[in-house]
Amino acid sequence: MVKEWFHKFSQSSRAQLFFIITYVLVTCLGLYLLEDSASAIFPFLLVLLSLLILYYMKINVKLKWAIGFIIIAVMIPLSASQGSNFQAFMDVGTLVLIYVAMSLGLNIVVGFAGLLDLGFIAFFAVGAYTYGIFGSKQANHFMPFGHYPLPGDTFWIFIFVGAIIAAIFGILLGIPVLRVRGDYLAIVTLGFGEIIRIVFNNMDHPINITNGSMGISQIQPPRIFGYPIDTPSEFYYVALFIFILVIYVVKHLENSKLGRSWKAVRDNEIAAQAMGIPLVKTKLAAFAIGASFSGMMGTVFAAKQMFVDATSFTYLESTMILVMVILGGMGSVPGVILGAAVVIILNNQVLTDLSNWMTSLSTAGILNVPDALSPSKMQRFIFGILLVVFALYRTQGLIPHKNKKVDAERLKREAAAEPPYGNSEAKTNLEGSDS
Repeated sequence: MVKEWFHKFSQSSRAQLFFIITYVLVTCLGLYLLEDSASAIFPFLLVLLSLLILYYMKINVKLKWAIGFIIIAVMIPLSASQGSNFQAFMDVGTLVLIYVAMSLGLNIVVGFAGLLDLGFIAFFAVGAYTYGIFGSKQANHFMPFGHYPLPGDTFWIFIFVGAIIAAIFGILLGIPVLRVRGDYLAIVTLGFGEIIRIVFNNMDHPINITNGSMGISQIQPPRIFGYPIDTPSEFYYVALFIFILVIYVVKHLENSKLGRSWKAVRDNEIAAQAMGIPLVKTKLAAFAIGASFSGMMGTVFAAKQMFVDATSFTYLESTMILVMVILGGMGSVPGVILGAAVVIILNNQVLTDLSNWMTSLSTAGILNVPDALSPSKMQRFIFGILLVVFALYRTQGLIPHKNKKVDAERLKREAAAEPPYGNSEAKTNLEGSDS
């Protein structure tokens, strides 16, 4: 009986649409009513779960995108806007969007092109320092002309400036590493990431460009039509705008000629080269485009934090982004989005709230937790165990990559319908040249 009902439900687009709308409204109402309490995290997670449920719904793709956009852009901010946890939720949402965009950039390099990059955080640093230097007084130390900091209105230009500079750094990285592959490629990219971090950490003499280990502070917040953007809820929409741009570019690249070239290089470089695919240009394009996404989000990160230093761009951060890609499913765009969301929400929200709750219980004397097992010390341990479990039972990722299905029968019909020389005009020209 249950199987029959579920089969009917899965075949009915109207029933699925009614279900997802009802689910979103109910969970958003729960978040709205409980937003001031400590248990607000549960309805918040349930609202986010609706996006995953929506992905598996068998309804029109354009309708899916429309509903997903409404959930992200309207329902979540609106349902969480009336309580004290609003800015905290929006801060987590902003981080999710930042890391999702970076993960999609790394997915181009690792998932599409098959180039293992362990220093991807370097491009994030390039974008952050690009805006940090010119959006603060730091540029006065080495720029002989101009008045700094630049106004916050220039932030929108620096989003693309950061992307371009990061892309240039991606090409500079790609040129030498084209000679190596596999483990050696990982070592070279790891070294590149560390070099960038150390250089930024020591560029305070003889010319003070990055202010060294002291970092750059008092970075100008973005402004739009004279209005400053300085709260997590406002940065949420900035990150959402760039996220939509990144998704649009990635989805169009995935099945384009360049995207198919990346996958061919990933599967077999020799066969790809034999088919006429230029390896150098294809690999450099992957490094440049992937790095540009990270550079854009680095600009947003610097403006959001209003402070930037080298400690934010360590090897651990590169590893975390790679974990997001592998956990979600290499080469899978929806999988990478889910993987980044799971890692950030789990690490920054769920485990943090769990640690705070257990600490409060221990302080109140309700639960006696030894110092060696304190929640603050066990947070990384729990996170690591969860990653191991995911890796063991979801070896292909949370949402494995699926190649685009091709209708072979349709291709055969189209091939049979075509004239033998492509078109009659070409055939006539060919016969005339023969005579």
